[in-house]
Amino acid sequence: MTVRKWISGVLAVSVAFGVLALAHGTSMAADAIKVGELNSYTRFPAFTYPYRNGWKLALDEINDAGGVLGRPIDVISKDDGGGPGDAVTVATELVLREKAVVLFGTLLSNVGLAVADVANQRKLPFIAAEPLSDAIAWAKGNPYTFRLRPGTYVQAAMLAEEAAKLPAKKWVSVAPNYEYGKSAVAAFRELLAARRPDVEWVGEQWPTLGKIDAGATVQALALAGPDAIFNVTFGSDLAQFVREGKTRGLFEGRTVASMLAGEPDWIDPLKDEAPEGWIVTGYPWYGIETPEHAAFRTAYQARFDDYPRLGSVVGYATMKTVAAAIEKAGSTEPEALVAALKGLEIDTPLGRIRFRPSDHQSTMGTFVGRLTVKDGMPRMVDWRFGDGADYLPSEEDAAKMRPAE
Repeated sequence: MTVRKWISGVLAVSVAFGVLALAHGTSMAADAIKVGELNSYTRFPAFTYPYRNGWKLALDEINDAGGVLGRPIDVISKDDGGGPGDAVTVATELVLREKAVVLFGTLLSNVGLAVADVANQRKLPFIAAEPLSDAIAWAKGNPYTFRLRPGTYVQAAMLAEEAAKLPAKKWVSVAPNYEYGKSAVAAFRELLAARRPDVEWVGEQWPTLGKIDAGATVQALALAGPDAIFNVTFGSDLAQFVREGKTRGLFEGRTVASMLAGEPDWIDPLKDEAPEGWIVTGYPWYGIETPEHAAFRTAYQARFDDYPRLGSVVGYATMKTVAAAIEKAGSTEPEALVAALKGLEIDTPLGRIRFRPSDHQSTMGTFVGRLTVKDGMPRMVDWRFGDGADYLPSEEDAAKMRPAE
């Protein structure tokens, strides 16, 4: 055999193996289960970046263990723009162009509701990770949408339980003027009144999300002469409200009950400026020592060299929910996935949760306690965990609140 023929033979074999390898790689990529994810990464990075870390950690665990149904999961992730219009465009693109078999994510309630409508129209499962408006599970619930986090009703119930113990009778509220803020205030008022019929509401402020005029807001609340304040602001609005309220003495001699203000995602940027004594819902990651949470915290810190936020838990649990639903369904067909999600139970860093068949709401709970500052950072103290199942309306009552299917 001449050298030239030998080289030609080697090249031919190499090319053949290359073609086979390419074909194999293409086949493997085609075998991946495509899942669509969208969230407000640009607008609310304080929550969504830890959230993305959470679902990426879960995704690696799932794929490293062999994937689901013998196939890896491929997440196609996009920014939803933080608005309903952009989110509808992105969600539709994930369904039609990317061929996602499931959608998950979103942060703002109005965005989550818009994507839920897309899911209903396209008849594709959507797991709303973070939106807190209970309309997504009840008044505007649909057969294809499931919600992970405890909504405004559960969190308001836990806060009202603590607020009812206060001597305060005159209350004011401050909340962003959109779906989440409105539903949170409505739920808290209803639940506090049930425990304390003597409570009187003497003022309310509805700043535009992300555009709070903190000075004017604080002044208006102070003029109402309240004994206590119900706060629902978050993000940069929360920071401005806290700083201006301290400067003007709004919080002196008054208790504040605040939804989300114990979540490190929103309160940690204030560092030692954080308020003290507020009753808050949140996530004391530094003090939860259950085996499941300790394992999650250790894995998260090892992977990202950072501590977890609540967004991290939400992202992690949502990705685990996606995988568990596909595994239980034994298929990626939409109707099979919907059936699998009803009654689905999964283990999360906060314990086992169940997606109720009646309203597609998970039983994930949350923590309530008081804020303080330790070593220059906000911390929750005297906290307790409330199981969502203990605060949700009964399944029978919840089913009555949903549109007929």
